[in-house]
Amino acid sequence: MSDDLQARLDQLAPLLVAGSPHAVDLGFTLESIRPGEAVMRAAYREDLVGDPETGVMHGGVVTALLDHASGTAAFAGLGGDKATATLDLRLDYMRPATPGRDVIAEARTIKVSGLIAFVSAVAHNGDRDDPIATAHAAFMVTRVSQEAARRARAEIEDGVTPISQAPKAGGES
Repeated sequence: MSDDLQARLDQLAPLLVAGSPHAVDLGFTLESIRPGEAVMRAAYREDLVGDPETGVMHGGVVTALLDHASGTAAFAGLGGDKATATLDLRLDYMRPATPGRDVIAEARTIKVSGLIAFVSAVAHNGDRDDPIATAHAAFMVTRVSQEAARRARAEIEDGVTPISQAPKAGGES
């Protein structure tokens, strides 16, 4: 592992969720990031429940968590300096999330080929051997993703974090 790359990832870590209003609204937190790997968590919240009778977290939250963790692992696998866009995402659901428990997504870059990173991920409630879902994804560096990254860097340099631009709950700005 390159110490320079890990230092870059550590520096960028706070922005890897804060830069996405969707991830912020869903309450994602980045647990760890290393070259080619990311672990994220979605804390259990009542407003994220998909079925009030069972209390199970909505499958869309699990999908978004796996996508975001996988994209973060792809970013880290591509050297931590190239923003990516999801090219392909396949999920296999194996069981419902356990009511009342956080969901953790662990993602790992399997291969980088040019400007494409291939990632494998698993979502679970704390036991990787009892997965909620698995994902296989491909992420690509695109002109649009690079432009979004450039805008985010400019905002950060100007002292405006991307999260401060996100609409507040209830539609207030």
